[in-house]
Amino acid sequence: MKRCMCITFAVIAGLCLAVAVPRSQAAETKNIILATTTSTQDSGLLDALLPVFQKQTGYFVKTIAVGSGQAMAMGARGEADVLLAHSPADEKKFMDEGNGSRRQLVMHNDFIIIGPSDDPAGVKAAKDAPEAFKLIAGKSALFISRGDNSGTHAKEKKIWESAGVKPDGQGWYQQTGLGMGQTLAVAAEKKGYTLADRGTWLSQQKNLGLPIVCQGDTSLLNVYHVIEVSPQKWPRVNAAGAKAFAEFMVAPATQKLIGAFGVEKFGAALFTPDAGKSLESLGK
Repeated sequence: MKRCMCITFAVIAGLCLAVAVPRSQAAETKNIILATTTSTQDSGLLDALLPVFQKQTGYFVKTIAVGSGQAMAMGARGEADVLLAHSPADEKKFMDEGNGSRRQLVMHNDFIIIGPSDDPAGVKAAKDAPEAFKLIAGKSALFISRGDNSGTHAKEKKIWESAGVKPDGQGWYQQTGLGMGQTLAVAAEKKGYTLADRGTWLSQQKNLGLPIVCQGDTSLLNVYHVIEVSPQKWPRVNAAGAKAFAEFMVAPATQKLIGAFGVEKFGAALFTPDAGKSLESLGK
């Protein structure tokens, strides 16, 4: 009798072990790693969207908020399943190198130049962003750069190039190596100029004391895409989860949420939904 009971317990234990393995694997497939720019995190947008996605799909999203460049570097190493980025030139290179399986337009806002209320460099008189940067350099006014290889940093470097200015190494040009929210805080503390995405600035403006001094230039458009990391190149990525997230971001209901985000709290939408539009039509 005792022997029979032992065999029975052994069989049950074996069955439990056999069942436990598939359950663990199933749980693993429900985890998604999202590498994204800090602006989607700092603005609060992901806090509004991710709970909806997780409730609808059962996926759990682990968010890694870094600059767009770092996010794409993670994707290129197979360390993320899906990306949400805003650096179009770098994104195109990412896709051309076979790192992504699909890239879809999600939304846009725009970049703005903010600075001290007294505007010591006279930036408010500039007709566009390159002229604004020339004025800042000409007055050796303090400029705080993210310096983190993000989409914002890439845009900033292009504006300096258009302005014909090389700021690196100049005493008035300081790099934080931080995300957008933290860089705004540094700029506010030191009363310097900086380039920011409108969404993050709107969400934090009451604590900054740094008004907009230049905006509306078409070169300041800030476009976001969702990119699924290629399972052909990285077989271990969660391709199904990445696809589910990408499709959620461009779905009509989500686009409606994006378009409404920020209106009640800040009096203006922080992002404009763009799924299904052409890149050329934005900002017109």
